[in-house]
Amino acid sequence: MAVLKTSPHTILDTYRKVMRLAEYEKFISKDADTLIKLNLSWTKYFPACSSQPWQVEGVIKTLVEDGFSREKLLPVENKTVVTNPVKGAHNNKWMSVLEKYGLNFTPLPDVEWVKYDFKHRLLKLNQIFPEGIEIPKMFIGKNVIHLPTLKTHGHSQTTGAIKNAFGGLLKEVRHYAHKYIHEVLVDLVIMQKELHPGIFAVMDGTVCGDGAGPRTMVPRIKNFILASADSVAIDAVAAKMMGYNPMEIPYIRMCDEMGLGVGNPDNIEILGEEICDVNFGFTTKKSFVIWGDQMLRKGFLRFLEKPLLHSPLMAWAPFASNLYHDFLWYPTIGKKIIREFMKTDWGKLFKEY
Repeated sequence: MAVLKTSPHTILDTYRKVMRLAEYEKFISKDADTLIKLNLSWTKYFPACSSQPWQVEGVIKTLVEDGFSREKLLPVENKTVVTNPVKGAHNNKWMSVLEKYGLNFTPLPDVEWVKYDFKHRLLKLNQIFPEGIEIPKMFIGKNVIHLPTLKTHGHSQTTGAIKNAFGGLLKEVRHYAHKYIHEVLVDLVIMQKELHPGIFAVMDGTVCGDGAGPRTMVPRIKNFILASADSVAIDAVAAKMMGYNPMEIPYIRMCDEMGLGVGNPDNIEILGEEICDVNFGFTTKKSFVIWGDQMLRKGFLRFLEKPLLHSPLMAWAPFASNLYHDFLWYPTIGKKIIREFMKTDWGKLFKEY
């Protein structure tokens, strides 16, 4: 895998360099359609929360320059019970980039979903969805390039390329999987290896998320970008850079032990920057919403899990999440953080899109 330092003035050039350094064309064929799986963690814009516009442009610009047909490049993203992919694509400045390069955005709620019988044994998803796992039909047989951001996550400790598939291969009811998030992330690696002829990830660590991810974080400017065809390896290196031992994070350790990728940094060849001494000192925290979710699924309120999260009463949960995130935290704390961020060089670059 490859890791490079960058700046707002060199970012598009660095994306080209990091993708080529990681030899992405060995894994992503021009002959097959390629999904560009964006990462939307919030309909609103918040630094480090979702795929950055320069990340989207850097990847697409490189693909087009290297001879990939625009007709075969398919930017996609899904909804959750609390996000809207179309509004999110506009708020996060993806649409201006896609229009510049003549690409169309595909919201996954609008495509056909089919039940897919996976041949390889899964750890948990068959139990969570006993009536069958539905996936977007358009994912079958296509390459995929993931565009995650480098950040913490209250459910999975860290999030990256593997978690990005969580928002593509599972429908909006995927929150049922939070109780067994680490096993489910392993399942997603297994599923992707069966579905996609080529898998690649390009992670943006220009502005990283520290604390109560994936939304209510503290943005930290770090000026790194990462690329790899091994989703386990890129998540492991990102975790190490954040200050964690990747092999102590269950989903990374399980993937490594099952031979699904390389999770031990000692066994990963890193091209580009020397990152042995890189340690961001990040700490994973839980937002009020994630804390409450975990108390209902695994904590002292678990006796209420079925009536509150697996019944028609479940409508209260997205309402509460939107109330807290969009109407309480964002206007009070979030906007102050955004105002300060917009004064930075990365904030100024965001305004240019």
